[in-house]
Amino acid sequence: MLRLSKKLLFAIEAVVDIAYNAGPGPVRSSEISRRQGIPRRYLEQVLQQLVHHGILAGQRGPRGGYRLARERRRITVGEIIRIVRQLEGANDPASESGGSEIGQQVVRPIWLEIQQEMMERFDRMTVEELCERARNKGIKSEAAQVPDFSI
Repeated sequence: MLRLSKKLLFAIEAVVDIAYNAGPGPVRSSEISRRQGIPRRYLEQVLQQLVHHGILAGQRGPRGGYRLARERRRITVGEIIRIVRQLEGANDPASESGGSEIGQQVVRPIWLEIQQEMMERFDRMTVEELCERARNKGIKSEAAQVPDFSI
């Protein structure tokens, strides 16, 4: 079942934050936590799962942090949703057997159809698109505030 959970919101917000605020180095989880108001204990767990599934790349050490593992135009919101749903391990009641004839043949199929339509839309929505929305809303990127010392 497509359910909006805090963990799902944290995952999408963290990936967009990394894409939007990425500078020459990786983005630290403490920076993401500060900007997005996500508790670090939840954030680290979600970030590690996103690394494990190839959405993010992690870098250890004093200058460590996270960066996108692929171009932001190649990462979809649908991918992130599937990873978090797998992490949460929640069953979809609409897919379970049993229940009334109306529920099985009328209500649940409609619910599954709507979920499928939503996931198709999320599969077309990229992190690049969300970054563009942030830019259009006038949200400042901290990457733009990092001085560039290259000549």
